Amino acid sequence: MTEGKSIITANLTPLPDKVGVDGLEDKWRAVWDDNGTYKFQNTRDRKAVYSIDTPPPTVSGSLHVGHVFSYTHTDVIARYKRMRGYDVFYPMGWDDNGLPTERRVQNYYGVRVDVSLPYDPDFKPPFEGTDGKKIDAKDQVPISRKNFIELCEKLTAQDEKQFEALWRKLGLSIDWSQTYHTIGEHPQRVAQKAFLRNLARGEAYQQDAPGLWDVTFQTAVAQAELESREYPGFYHKVAFRFEDGTPIYIETTRPELLAACTSLIANPDDDRYKQYFGQYVYSPLFKVKVPILAHPAAEMDKGAGIAMCCTFGDVTDVQWWRDLKLPTRSIIQRNGRIVMTVPDWITDENGKAIFEETAGKTTFSARKIIVDHLRESGDLDGEPTPTKRMTNFYEKGDKPLEIVTSRQWYLKNGGTDPELNAQLIERGKELNFHPDFMRVRYDNWVHGLNGDWLISRQRFFGVPFPLWYPVLEDGTTDYDHPLTPSEDRLPIDPTIDVPEGYTAEQRDVPGGFTAEKDIMDTWATSSLTPQIVTHWAEPDEASKALFASTFPMDLRPQGQDIIRTWLFSTVDRAHLENHCLPWAHATLSGWILDPDHKKMSKSKGNVVVPNEPIEKFGADAVRYWAAAARLGLDATYDVGQMKIGRRLAIKLLNATKFALAIGREDENHHVGAAATAAWDPADVTEPLDRAAMAKMALVVRQATDAMEAYEHSKALETIESYFWQFCDDYIELVKNRAYGTADATGHVPSEAAVKSARTALGLGLDAFARLLAPYLPYATEEVWSWMHEGEGSVHRAAWPTPDVYAAAAFKVSPDLLAHAGEALAALRGIKSKAKVSMKTPILSVKLGVDDEVRESLESALGDIAEAGRVVGRISFVGAAAAIKAVRATAEAAADAAKSAKAETENAINVIVEDSELGEPPVKK
Repeated sequence: MTEGKSIITANLTPLPDKVGVDGLEDKWRAVWDDNGTYKFQNTRDRKAVYSIDTPPPTVSGSLHVGHVFSYTHTDVIARYKRMRGYDVFYPMGWDDNGLPTERRVQNYYGVRVDVSLPYDPDFKPPFEGTDGKKIDAKDQVPISRKNFIELCEKLTAQDEKQFEALWRKLGLSIDWSQTYHTIGEHPQRVAQKAFLRNLARGEAYQQDAPGLWDVTFQTAVAQAELESREYPGFYHKVAFRFEDGTPIYIETTRPELLAACTSLIANPDDDRYKQYFGQYVYSPLFKVKVPILAHPAAEMDKGAGIAMCCTFGDVTDVQWWRDLKLPTRSIIQRNGRIVMTVPDWITDENGKAIFEETAGKTTFSARKIIVDHLRESGDLDGEPTPTKRMTNFYEKGDKPLEIVTSRQWYLKNGGTDPELNAQLIERGKELNFHPDFMRVRYDNWVHGLNGDWLISRQRFFGVPFPLWYPVLEDGTTDYDHPLTPSEDRLPIDPTIDVPEGYTAEQRDVPGGFTAEKDIMDTWATSSLTPQIVTHWAEPDEASKALFASTFPMDLRPQGQDIIRTWLFSTVDRAHLENHCLPWAHATLSGWILDPDHKKMSKSKGNVVVPNEPIEKFGADAVRYWAAAARLGLDATYDVGQMKIGRRLAIKLLNATKFALAIGREDENHHVGAAATAAWDPADVTEPLDRAAMAKMALVVRQATDAMEAYEHSKALETIESYFWQFCDDYIELVKNRAYGTADATGHVPSEAAVKSARTALGLGLDAFARLLAPYLPYATEEVWSWMHEGEGSVHRAAWPTPDVYAAAAFKVSPDLLAHAGEALAALRGIKSKAKVSMKTPILSVKLGVDDEVRESLESALGDIAEAGRVVGRISFVGAAAAIKAVRATAEAAADAAKSAKAETENAINVIVEDSELGEPPVKK
């Protein structure tokens, strides 16, 4: 079948005895795989390709229904674009490096890394899964870095199979031959190549600087990974003293940092402290002389209005330290404990002794020691008072972050460069956000950046920095002159590979070299997914062709919660490397809420495993629930919606079977036999049939406009609403004429009238199969196979265009179908009210109708009478006032119910004025 033809020819296959949705997933998934239905051909130019930067899910061993939700949105778009004639590039990736994987491996196998241990090729982990129980670090078996990475690779491979099985069951139209991993050889080469180019252009740099540090996971944390949480603590009112002993009080929640104090800071406009600016005071216990300084970031209404600046208690301390060029007095180690040796700035003997008591202690233990000494010295005014403060956490961590000075790698992102910041703001304006209100989240994030992107991590399973450093003759490392490999050597592991001009024996010895042991942040690789999947900068001809036909990409679908991380970082990388946006459109899905409207998360224990609803209701039903949700808005996990989706799929199967069975007996075929049909719009001659086609033309146009605007839920609502009207009204009105049987009065419809009904039924159900294909891929493929045997998949068929149906409509209004359906409902209402069978004949009836619909109703009177079993005369009387009153009541009720699918065009236009029933049929 070709959409451009006005005649749709159908090859009708034998129909099944029974229809249902169960088993369709396995049946059609196998066919799609065998036929390569979703394979990217890459035989056309860029304009004919639609490329999708599919989110690579974090492979962490646990799936939840939120995965189904957002990935269904993407698949609906992919299927629609394929039917619109595009060669769709729809790959899948696995984000299998980074902290989540390491945590899972540690817990799953009961191991942890000890970089001092040698590789054991025969190592067997103590566990193979721990049933979700967390194993304490002290109980984890230490292993070498290489052994640990091997376990990461093993477990992620197992987890990826679960994900792939789910995606296949759900019916995602992915080209599985394009699958990639963020830790594989190709992604590593891309990530390392991009970094080396950033380094050469001065966009990547290393720096010894204070940075956020997670003491649990022993790694630096980027600004984008922060999560502000309320944390309980105590305010301590502490006295600093002038030379003469006069106190000046500050209030702090972190008295354990007194030894790291560099100054006291107050707002320059604070009249309480203006007289003290430039003077000095001594810190309690340690007797370190510190200045009183002014800075506008000091909050006059917080605590005492004057604060101690310690290096470093929080990000404000970092700002003061940088702006006022204060000394660095760090006392917190990477392990979260106080340094072991007394700092040289503490010269007071009593202060040294107090510090030695805290050396090596946790910050909690050190705080207790310091507070006890402050009480004893009289420098604590009153007792600590409880408070709750907002504190920075790593989004995956359980303890507040510390700020530790260390050497780290950074990538420019506009946080310290106003010109780059402005350029990235402009990139955001170029990008099409769906929904558009999500754009403000991007703008706010970029405007609020206060530092460059920290991309190094002190972890193990990830992409290593492709760097070494010279080791000087005195044994110190020259970090200022990193050694880099040529691009043709990539990917490399500097802990194994050797830089040009050196030998393996020169590793970690004076005059030799040492490897960069940090790895890249997982986002530093994920931010390059467009370059990874399109084979950017690869030398072979196939890769060059792929890149030319797919980049910049068309679509980035993702969650709204990672705009600041994944979306922005990808825009930054493409801007720096490719001087363009990485894609033209970004679609943002909302979150899944549980029935109590709380966000689903593993920590809350309210996650639904997605296999369960798919097994219970079918993939099409679950997809229907997901696709009914608008982009950018949260949706409730709704079993009721899934039941509606299952009912819709079953109705499509039953309605199609019913319509296709009509007329096969005429050609000496039994109902299950094969046949052909030519559905020519010119054969649609009856007004009611033309009205159905006029409505179809309108629905196709509206659905297409919605899909082009990335409003898949709006398109679904439009299609589904008409589908039910088509089944409940149109099929019921014309089925007797389509059969060609005599009506209750003995009148036999003409051959043209019969053909008109059958053609309209065929055109309509053919259109519904294609319109619903992006949403219900299994049910639509099944009915398509009944209609178009040997013509390929519905998912490779053309999306309907309005002209075929508009041609069949021949200037008839779609309102006729709605009015006729209302008239039929009124006739059936007579029998319902009388509590008699629907087969009971109506001897006569008077219908009150609006004057403007009377003429059109008369054109469909035969179908209305036959469907309503009216054997006598239907007469119309004017009843405008009564109808107006009924309509007003009905519309008010609809407004009160706020029904999302209420059809205003079905407002009351027909009422029963009078009727007479015949005798109910005798049951045989």
